[in-house]
Amino acid sequence: MSKAELPALSNAEIARYSRHLILPEVGMEGQQRLKAASVLCIGAGGLGSPLLLYLAAAGVGRIGIVDFDEVDVSNLQRQVLHGSSSVGSSKIASARARLAELNPHVQVDSYEEPLSSENALDIIAGYDVVVDGTDNFPTRYLVNDACVLLGKPNVYGSIFRFEGQASVFNYQDGPCYRCLYEEPPPPGLVPSCAEGGVLGILPGLIGVVQATEAVKIILGRGTSLSGRLMLYDALDMDFRQLKLSRNPSCVICSEGAPQKDLIDYVQFCGVPHQEAPEQQHFEEISVQEAARRQSEGWAPFVLDVRKPSEAAIVSLGADLLIPHEEVGERLNEIPRDRDVLVHCKLGGRSATAAQVLGRAGYDRVFNLAGGIVAWATEIDSSLPTY
Repeated sequence: MSKAELPALSNAEIARYSRHLILPEVGMEGQQRLKAASVLCIGAGGLGSPLLLYLAAAGVGRIGIVDFDEVDVSNLQRQVLHGSSSVGSSKIASARARLAELNPHVQVDSYEEPLSSENALDIIAGYDVVVDGTDNFPTRYLVNDACVLLGKPNVYGSIFRFEGQASVFNYQDGPCYRCLYEEPPPPGLVPSCAEGGVLGILPGLIGVVQATEAVKIILGRGTSLSGRLMLYDALDMDFRQLKLSRNPSCVICSEGAPQKDLIDYVQFCGVPHQEAPEQQHFEEISVQEAARRQSEGWAPFVLDVRKPSEAAIVSLGADLLIPHEEVGERLNEIPRDRDVLVHCKLGGRSATAAQVLGRAGYDRVFNLAGGIVAWATEIDSSLPTY
């Protein structure tokens, strides 16, 4: 967009953005470029919170939000976009209200639906910059591939426990996410933040880095993280950078790349619980059914595959506690002549452990669907959830 085509700033906007306007690197023209720009944020959670707040405060003219989740009390430790009064409401509604109060000069478009291969290209096509605030591999690969196909810069961030990453993909002839991670890790290897935990402050820092990169792209100023991966360790307060380069054989961004369209990313990432029943070596059991059977005398060997720090929060009185990744090495501690009921927090890690047991010859293995959270929510409300 030429300087003559840039939108004018009102007196109210000039007053609001005055600290930007006196920066030579921004000035009136830069602020007008921010007003003319559009940024799509995928996710209104941990990373999306600082992203959306700072993009709106900076005066990005049109901000899109993709999210279909509700605000849960466990979100508030890190998702500072939302407050206690928003618990139970949609994150989209909460985000729109907060951003309108922060900066009424910004247009907020919302997409309260899962991003999928069916809608991603249509949604992303209307924006200048895409910022990935997702927390799962299927959506991360989907966002990357859609950005490559549409020629959009993809501002990436991820967080886990005390560590974070950030980069800019598909920008200035730089690499895409698939150049760095051609394929996702095996299912269950990398637990979600809900299962592995995350320092609440961490997404604030990584999200602000992403917001900074988005603003720099719009302004055309500074050196972006394209071709670099920033690694952050909060415990050691250590910042490192790795150089990245394009993969000449990348399946999506290389010359003559074989992939020309979006694919089924859930299948591609092998998300847990997508296996056909005949491929499972265990039985899924609901908390209601498990409670009913126990009331009738069922006494399975209860295996808790969470970490000791989680068991210290709440326990179902398990017979044995083994972190799920150690189950295969400690089979001798688990009886083969009894029913084995495996549980974790939400049911994902326990499904992985139950599969390990089933493949090792255990033929009476049950995975507690929904884990201890479902038990506390639906069976015993005296138990805390986390």
